[in-house]
Amino acid sequence: MEKAAIDALLKEMQAPTRGEPTPRVKAIVDRIVRDLFYVIDEYDVEPSEFWSAVNYLTQAGRNDEYGLIAAGLGFERFLDVRLDAAEEAAGLTGGTPRTIEGPLYVAGAPLCKGEARLDDGSEEGEILIMHGQVRDTDGRPVAGAHVEVWHANTRGNYSFFDKSQSPFNLRRTIETDADGRYRFRTTMPSGYAVPPEGSTDTLLKQLGRHGHRPAHIHFFVSAPGFRKLTTQINIDGDPYLHDDFAFATRDGLIPAVERNQDPDAIAEAGLNAPFARIAFDFELRSEALALPSAEVQRPRAEAA
Repeated sequence: MEKAAIDALLKEMQAPTRGEPTPRVKAIVDRIVRDLFYVIDEYDVEPSEFWSAVNYLTQAGRNDEYGLIAAGLGFERFLDVRLDAAEEAAGLTGGTPRTIEGPLYVAGAPLCKGEARLDDGSEEGEILIMHGQVRDTDGRPVAGAHVEVWHANTRGNYSFFDKSQSPFNLRRTIETDADGRYRFRTTMPSGYAVPPEGSTDTLLKQLGRHGHRPAHIHFFVSAPGFRKLTTQINIDGDPYLHDDFAFATRDGLIPAVERNQDPDAIAEAGLNAPFARIAFDFELRSEALALPSAEVQRPRAEAA
């Protein structure tokens, strides 16, 4: 079609017919529809192809995979990069890099003071002790910060979504001590992939891509007066460390993993077997006016 004919059709269709539109919603929807019209025309999308796409989106909703698709197509990473740019433009520097939340957070994990054990002891696996300090960008400790942590088990599954696990297995909120320190014991997580033959897997295969994630641990870190940090650390040595389908690997988020077999160190840690240790400090940026909120409003699971 001629561009003039497409534009005339859009003008007719996008004219309000009753009531006052919401300006921002109308502007965004009009732009999306306009761009899709041009895509359909440029690539000569046939009606059967269009309805196949509609049916795909319907099934993806039934599968509850939009969160995975958003990550896999890079939307979550793009939103993070835009927040980074806004903070940089406002003069905020330093701070632990943010990265994607993903769709597997569950609200309401038990609150622990200073330290916690995340696993329920039901699985055999490498013991991991992770510890560190929450500080501001001037290096001062942040006491009473909340370090929310969640990760997959040794099979790559998350509690709540995997009904075979106990409630809040591998999920806790740790309140930092007077020196801003936190510590937890857990089982080393495994990497995982999107559901095989699911909506995300189907799309990624069409794009010539895989759906694997490296082993990682998620965090929300928050404290009054600071911008909420959404981040995750990746486990060094994972084969997908720099090939994450969700684009979440960032410099500064791959801490060293120290594997310890020394009997004295094992005894000092209160263990009776070799273990891995990760030391990682979080650095929070101060809150600032006129910046997009770092507290993202989105649907999240919540245990009953």
